Amino acid sequence: MKKKLLGLVSVLLMGTLLVGCSSNKPAESGSASGEKTYKVAYIARAQSDSFAAWLANAVKDEATKYPNIKLEVFDGQANDDKENSMIENAITNKFDLIIVQPNSGESQRPYVEKVVQAGIYAITTNARIAGIEGASSVDAQPYEQAAVNARAALTQVPQNAKVVVLKGPSGNFHADERRASWQKEFFDKRPDVQIVGEQIANWNKDEAMKYMEDWVQANDKIDAVIAMNDNMAAGALEVVKDNPKYKDMLAYGVDGTAEALYLIKDGKMTSTCLQNANELAEKLLDASNKLLTGQEKEINTDIGNPLVNKDNVDEYIEVLKKSGTIK
Repeated sequence: MKKKLLGLVSVLLMGTLLVGCSSNKPAESGSASGEKTYKVAYIARAQSDSFAAWLANAVKDEATKYPNIKLEVFDGQANDDKENSMIENAITNKFDLIIVQPNSGESQRPYVEKVVQAGIYAITTNARIAGIEGASSVDAQPYEQAAVNARAALTQVPQNAKVVVLKGPSGNFHADERRASWQKEFFDKRPDVQIVGEQIANWNKDEAMKYMEDWVQANDKIDAVIAMNDNMAAGALEVVKDNPKYKDMLAYGVDGTAEALYLIKDGKMTSTCLQNANELAEKLLDASNKLLTGQEKEINTDIGNPLVNKDNVDEYIEVLKKSGTIK
């Protein structure tokens, strides 16, 4: 009798162990549906940058639509060394795909090359790092983003105007292309316009404010602020917001952040180009899924670049409201 009882207990214990093993396995190797789960790292350049934060949040939201993708987001804090270290850590931790939003582009190039060499899928975004064999990209067209503003400015900026220019980091694809676009599409065609101040403000609002404070003290007038992104344009406008002398000053940016759209609506900013982070996020996750599941080997795609000004700003505010970007 004792032997039979012991035998029954042994069978029950084995059954329990087998059930335990089978119930843990899907959680380790796949999604609830049994589909393989892929680890994806998104390395943002800086969460303190309003557009970069918008994009990171949009990527997180979009990733929830893909049960086969487990996303982790990292903040590069606008520091090349930190971002490069994060890329190396993602390689070491064997992520299946790594999305990099470069801080300065060329500084991240060798590290994205390491991703590809490790046999891991790589996507660069906002801004793409071109010419890395085996890497993909999801981006915008920075030359055209600036050009839609610059072409409008040709007739908006007064004759013999004094303007200031705020640039993104040197070596960043978007920063360099937007500045080149302003040169070709505006400054080369308007030799009467004088640049009285030009500095790299690294997409940063506080840095832009510091330079604008210096320029306001050094010049009797400033007719326009030409900024390579909305964050810097908003910083410059903050400095002169209570000064009636600058009530007619023009200001241009790129990104279409919520702050910029409301500045345009209030008549304080002239125009921007919408760089739709929600559209970028949709394309990033779609590209990630296609690469990971073997539907594609390499993907390079762009979003659109519409001009936003006082005539259509309400339309784009609604776009951001519907997406949840503006509450």
